Amino acid sequence: MAAASPVPLAIPLPGADLLYWPDPDPGEDEQRLFARLRDGIGWRQESITLFGKTHLQPRLICWMGDPGCRYRYSGTLWDPQPWHPLVAALRDRIEALSGARFNSVLLNLYRDGRDGMGFHADDEPELGPRPVIASLSLGAERVMHFRHRHDRGAPTFRLPLAGGSLLLMRGDTQANWKHAIPKRGRPTGPRINLTFRRIRQA
Repeated sequence: MAAASPVPLAIPLPGADLLYWPDPDPGEDEQRLFARLRDGIGWRQESITLFGKTHLQPRLICWMGDPGCRYRYSGTLWDPQPWHPLVAALRDRIEALSGARFNSVLLNLYRDGRDGMGFHADDEPELGPRPVIASLSLGAERVMHFRHRHDRGAPTFRLPLAGGSLLLMRGDTQANWKHAIPKRGRPTGPRINLTFRRIRQA
């Protein structure tokens, strides 16, 4: 693995606050880390209902966190799986790097280019008005698309997320922008994405 990048790059997206670390050093070789998560996490493919139709989500997921960190996601209320020791260690490293605190994480496994995620904002009430989301990418590079929520004339912003990189979304990012990981037509390797967040508990 290349030398770690302790100083992030500020991504110039108006109305957003994005910091990007090309190589934040997750503590071990990225390929080994990817394999341990792929084989050690209880991945599930869940259903989602959109416009009255129910179908399987085009990716595998796992919701993990502190006890009581329930999360309403895609119309379903999730109870967290206990922290996997490897994921907890990653959380600690990312907290030290970002200065933020996280009590939960949504893990996504994109098996190939046919898996993706549509446009959405992480703006659920339990995340608070200005959530901090830390997104760690492992495996194949995918491009995150940002679309402005209020200015329909604003161009779509594209940000490649390399394997081993970390993106921090904070401030008004979720209030002003939606983001997506579009499907790809050409052959694409698997990708694991961990999005650490903080649930406000009652």
